[in-house]
Amino acid sequence: MKVNNFTDDISSFSYRYGLIFRTSIAGKPVVVSADPEFNNFIFQQEGKLVELWYMDTFSNVFVLEGESRMNAVGAVHKYIRSTLLGLFGTESLKEKLLPQLEQVINKSLSAWSTQASVEVKHVASAMVLNFSAKQIFSYDAENSPENLSEAYSKIIDSLIAFPLNIPGTVYHQCMKDVLKERRTSPESHRGDFLDQILKDTEKEKFLTEDFILQLIFGVLFGTFESMSAIMALSFTKLSEHPSVLEGMIAEHEAILKNRENHPNSPLTWDEYKSMTFTLQVINETLRLGNVAPGILRRALKDIPVKGFTVPAGWTIMLVTSAQQLSPNTFHNPLEFNPWRWKELDSRVISKNFMPFGGGNRQCVGAEYSKVFLATFFHVLVTKYRWTLVKGAKVSRNPILGFGKGVHVKFSEK
Repeated sequence: MKVNNFTDDISSFSYRYGLIFRTSIAGKPVVVSADPEFNNFIFQQEGKLVELWYMDTFSNVFVLEGESRMNAVGAVHKYIRSTLLGLFGTESLKEKLLPQLEQVINKSLSAWSTQASVEVKHVASAMVLNFSAKQIFSYDAENSPENLSEAYSKIIDSLIAFPLNIPGTVYHQCMKDVLKERRTSPESHRGDFLDQILKDTEKEKFLTEDFILQLIFGVLFGTFESMSAIMALSFTKLSEHPSVLEGMIAEHEAILKNRENHPNSPLTWDEYKSMTFTLQVINETLRLGNVAPGILRRALKDIPVKGFTVPAGWTIMLVTSAQQLSPNTFHNPLEFNPWRWKELDSRVISKNFMPFGGGNRQCVGAEYSKVFLATFFHVLVTKYRWTLVKGAKVSRNPILGFGKGVHVKFSEK
């Protein structure tokens, strides 16, 4: 896989200037770090030496009178994290979401198999977005007058930062209509994420209409873009490495065999946890295709680092994607090799493999993403055959790109 532009630039700078160097982004001084030791240190300094930071654009979302900015951002993040964990966390996955995921994936693959071929990232984006949106605000893709996934695609085509204002877009109007309906029609309440945050507007003053629109956009963007990109990349790598696909098929056929007289039973949580090799494949794909190019923090105080000082107020970009391609940790780092995960020490993994961030800001959807991907592979390899019709040149600028797309033909076994 060739990953150009952003990651190549970081590697080039790191080669010349070291794993930590100064540069400028959008006219702002930025310290860029691909150093595992420093990055882990920064992740542990949340609220002490650094704060969560999304550059000036996103920071303007937080209008919280009477509170310090650091405490305000921390309070907002704590609220969002705890609320989303209730929706997408481990307990919800075990008790509620896993069978729903399997059902949606079955339906999606069945529909894809009726077509001559599909562009994987496009159809996977719609599948992931529609399912996530159903959990968040009870979106019904089949009966909604608006196609939310198409609206997202149009926004993301030109998106380089978290949008503050997207009036006039289909997404913006759709969500304003949903909010209006929920507020004016008590019978329209569904017991979902949106109902919860509307209920909390009485006690959480930051939950304005604009904030709710941006929050839902951000949550859906996190699933829409990341999982669809990893699915597209996985088909590219599996087509190049048939032995990996054979290993996955054997693992999942063994799961069916162990069900004795009930091979068509729904996937269980214990079965998901038993997918050792599949999870290694997912880790390896995440390692090579880490969707987030960099994680941003802002220095609250001067921070000494290896003989230099990061001045207070400067932005720090932690490039965990570069860490994951370091030959110091991963032998032949550009090689797709899921078996490498059997040999890696857990402490080495925790410090060098961070596809979902690190510290107390780790992405709340980490387990949700892995369960979604593992369930998708389970249905795929046990019920379908597939052929790569046309591959893609993979690039990063700054997020993963797939040129004219990864086109796959599916057929039922």
